[in-house]
Amino acid sequence: MNKFANLEAFVAVIEAGTFSAAGQRLNIAKSVISRRVSEMETHLGSRLLNRTTRKLTLTESGKHFYQQATQILSSLRDAEESISQETLELGGSFKLTAPLSFTINHLSHAIVKFLTEHPAIRLNLDLNDRNINVVGEGADMAVRIGQLEDSSLISRRLGTIHIMSCASQSYLQQHGEPEHPSELAQHIGLQYTNLDYKQQWRYRTSGNKIIHGQPQIHFQANNGEALATAAVAGLGITTAPTFILGQFIKEGQLIQILKDYPSPSVGLYAVYPPGRLIPRRIRVFSDFLKEYFGDSPYWDDGLPVR
Repeated sequence: MNKFANLEAFVAVIEAGTFSAAGQRLNIAKSVISRRVSEMETHLGSRLLNRTTRKLTLTESGKHFYQQATQILSSLRDAEESISQETLELGGSFKLTAPLSFTINHLSHAIVKFLTEHPAIRLNLDLNDRNINVVGEGADMAVRIGQLEDSSLISRRLGTIHIMSCASQSYLQQHGEPEHPSELAQHIGLQYTNLDYKQQWRYRTSGNKIIHGQPQIHFQANNGEALATAAVAGLGITTAPTFILGQFIKEGQLIQILKDYPSPSVGLYAVYPPGRLIPRRIRVFSDFLKEYFGDSPYWDDGLPVR
């Protein structure tokens, strides 16, 4: 029995969700994955997985063993890398999941620079504006923006994302400019559907109190760029990150409003699965992103952020 291969198969099944997906991930047959997991259970004298026709779930013993198994595999990878890092270039593969608009406009350029500097790295990039299940999707790292929910995931802050409320000159000429967030109730809002209104329309008073507005929503979308395009066309007010709105503001296509009530900034984070050491290639990539973006990102140059 190859304990390492069986351990790797077991972890792959949990992280991929099915025997078939685990086989694809490890490039071996589904039957081989199933046999290796069964061998592991026989060797341990304990069932690790509950198998049904619809899904796989961990037993209590399986949950404990999974945490230990991921640590063992990660420790082995780190040990291999620590021996070779002085003589070999940074290499290996990892899967990254990240927000669509942020990646297309900014993260993709950072990734290209990183891969150019480390050509032995193999990166699988998955774009999704929703916070997907990092473990379930088999991702090694996720880039997330906003307020992180409490979870078992490991996170590292990479930078700061500023938020602004904006409208076009044509909209403001037709509807007037709100002077206070409460006045948004008389205005048309463009809603980002991955957030509820209290998350999107948040403002800070001079006394550092958080208040909310609630405009009338005529158009909503799960993509911030689509909403920015609608705002430029005069269809309403949008509140979004400056990495989306900044260039429109600099070009005069959008005008910042509610300047006396700035929206609280949020964090840019790297998020990792729990229960494992972070491989060197991912630590180096995170370090690279932190330096590339940071708390004063280049897209905020010339903007009145605070």
